[in-house]
Amino acid sequence: MSTTGKNMFELLPAIYRIRDTETGSQLKAFFDILEREANVTENNITQLYKNWFIETCEEWVVPYIGDLLGVRGLHTINNSSAVSQRAYVANTLSYRRRKGIAPVLEQLALDVSGWRAHAVEFFDLLATTQFMNHIRLHRTVTPDMRKMNQLDLTNTPFDTLAHTADMRHISSGRGKYNIPNLGVFVWRLQSYPVIYSEARKVNCEAPSTDHYYTFDPTGTNQQLFNRPQTESAITNLSTEINLPAALRRRALFDELEARRHAIVNNEPIRYEYFDNRPVTEGDVTSNRRSILEVFANNSVIPVPPEEMLICNLEKCCTPEKNRTYKRLKNDGTYEDVTLPITVSVDPVCGRFVFSDTAAITMARVSYSYGFSGDTAAGVYNRQTSLTAMLQTENLWHAGVSKTITAIQGESIFTTLKDAVNTWNNRPDGETGLITIMDSASYFEDIDILIKRKSKLLIVAANWLEKPDNEDPNVLKRYPGDIACDSLRPHICGKVTVKGKVEKQANVADFESREGGELELNGLWIEGKLAVLKGNLGALKINHTTISPTAGTLDIGIGVPDAVSNQWLQLEIQRAIVGAINVKNTPLSGITIIESIVDNAKNYALQAEKTDVKISNATFFGKVLVKSLEAENSIFNDLLQVIRRQAGCIRFSFVSQASETPRKFRCQPELEINLAIAKEEEENGTVTATEREAIRKLVSGRLVPVFTSQHFGHHAYAQLSYTCPEQIANGADNGSEMGAFCYLQQPQRTANIRIALDEYLPLGLESGVFFVT
Repeated sequence: MSTTGKNMFELLPAIYRIRDTETGSQLKAFFDILEREANVTENNITQLYKNWFIETCEEWVVPYIGDLLGVRGLHTINNSSAVSQRAYVANTLSYRRRKGIAPVLEQLALDVSGWRAHAVEFFDLLATTQFMNHIRLHRTVTPDMRKMNQLDLTNTPFDTLAHTADMRHISSGRGKYNIPNLGVFVWRLQSYPVIYSEARKVNCEAPSTDHYYTFDPTGTNQQLFNRPQTESAITNLSTEINLPAALRRRALFDELEARRHAIVNNEPIRYEYFDNRPVTEGDVTSNRRSILEVFANNSVIPVPPEEMLICNLEKCCTPEKNRTYKRLKNDGTYEDVTLPITVSVDPVCGRFVFSDTAAITMARVSYSYGFSGDTAAGVYNRQTSLTAMLQTENLWHAGVSKTITAIQGESIFTTLKDAVNTWNNRPDGETGLITIMDSASYFEDIDILIKRKSKLLIVAANWLEKPDNEDPNVLKRYPGDIACDSLRPHICGKVTVKGKVEKQANVADFESREGGELELNGLWIEGKLAVLKGNLGALKINHTTISPTAGTLDIGIGVPDAVSNQWLQLEIQRAIVGAINVKNTPLSGITIIESIVDNAKNYALQAEKTDVKISNATFFGKVLVKSLEAENSIFNDLLQVIRRQAGCIRFSFVSQASETPRKFRCQPELEINLAIAKEEEENGTVTATEREAIRKLVSGRLVPVFTSQHFGHHAYAQLSYTCPEQIANGADNGSEMGAFCYLQQPQRTANIRIALDEYLPLGLESGVFFVT
């Protein structure tokens, strides 16, 4: 039933509405119920029509439409917008029309796993005696030493050199070059673009100078990544520009050199990685940007690509100020043309240096970094992680930015310290929001005061500008109207937090349960985060990084007071933190979810007086807690639980020397018991000596293997493809143990293999290879 924009009661004759108003509006209340149910029915009918189409149907309808097309079932990837069967089902007919060609396999991999891929037909890379009537000059066995880019791609997914035959099966991941072999290379790491971030000035070893900068705000070397461009058609094979691949010096150098040659000879410029074409209204290229940009001082205009030189800065060098090229004149002779070089950049170690160091006081950069998933401080969308405090009436809201100013008198500070000090002077019981509105670095110490019943959220977010409700031609920022993405601010300094509860009648300071709450979201803290003696109710650290190499999370350190912060609930989710020290203060509880805690040299978590709950976390370092409930986690070092009568550890890796409560399907204990049971079944009784030998053998090989345990590496805490299957597939949902369990990478890999079985050309054998 459609009411055509009017409610049903208004369709009644006026006399009935007047009489109903005079008698208490009972008829109107009845029609409100009818209208509500009619709207439910109308919306249901509308949705039924939408469910006819794969583009608009509800998610639960997708498998049913897939059944009509005979689409094979895939593993469901929960909590991931990048992976859905919708695209796979929608493109099924397109896939089948092009069945058997390599580009289809690339798109298949993206649809069923969310990973970008590149397909390689290895039979085309075999070294063979060529037929003279069909010479393949692009498949030479002897490499041309003059083609440096071709040599740089040797043994990569884009290798062009011919190889001798490999007899091993490609499905095992070992063999490659053979007639029936086809490989799908996948990039598991995602590329995250950072826009207009503040670079860090660092010292260089040789020559000794502080004029070198790093793209990473903490001053460490960081591999830069490509920002993938969408392929123009499904029939095109992907290239490096279409993938979240690590940037190579040679590819960028060649493009910029070709650009300078084109400028000198007045030829068309090739745009691939770098683009500085002028943006005009309606231009389809207006959203394109260069993969990396450098801004001198406070300029918003980047250094032109033709003034950028790609080089190796791992051990520093003297920057070039210009380069000379030859131009052909009309009379057939050549003349020298000198072009200026403003900045030298190394995309592999993430460094750059200006030619004129005296004129540069600071620099900003735009680039992309690689990481496994949406964990820690990052530029991804974090809107769903925000708490309900944003809906609070009379919300106190302040912004922080070095470049953005107020438009309607709203409070925007240039330093985080000023914004926090203003909050500290607010009265008890308020709810506050501080948004850091840029990706700048703030070198300052912060002292946060959380008063009785107060709540404060400090978040990296854009404070949105919207038309004023009274005058649509005027823009205004409304309190709480924020967008949590695209920003990654950096705080270098010590952050202290103190919960304050004023004395009340017959209640001591630390006995009150009215402590306030602090939440940090999207921040990168290079320094110590310390909770001082006081009465803080809750500390939430979401999507935040506390650098393990330069910071710790300390609560009650040096304060031998058993009741200080005794009601504090510490919650850490999707974060990377250094050592967590809670030695003297028994907290209300600690919860760690999908996070990495790193202090490999000593204790990663020390809370011998606090009950702890852990889910899907990775620990580098020792762990000491009072009691423990844990699941799907990796304890890479010794785990000690004081109260072992309570609690349980499920589907986790725990070293053999650990002291824990009861365990359920934990490694390597589970595999040791299976090995002993198998030995008993085959040979009867197993002696104590044989049991110990089995224990040592299994525990020696069944350990977590990581691509990197170095914080700052793009594959930090990622399980290697050589990691034992019992750990890589050992979580309760069949995914990997540890902080990246939510990515469900085993299920994604299985989806690729399922799809390949259907679309692989007849007679070929496939293999899946991880590039990152």
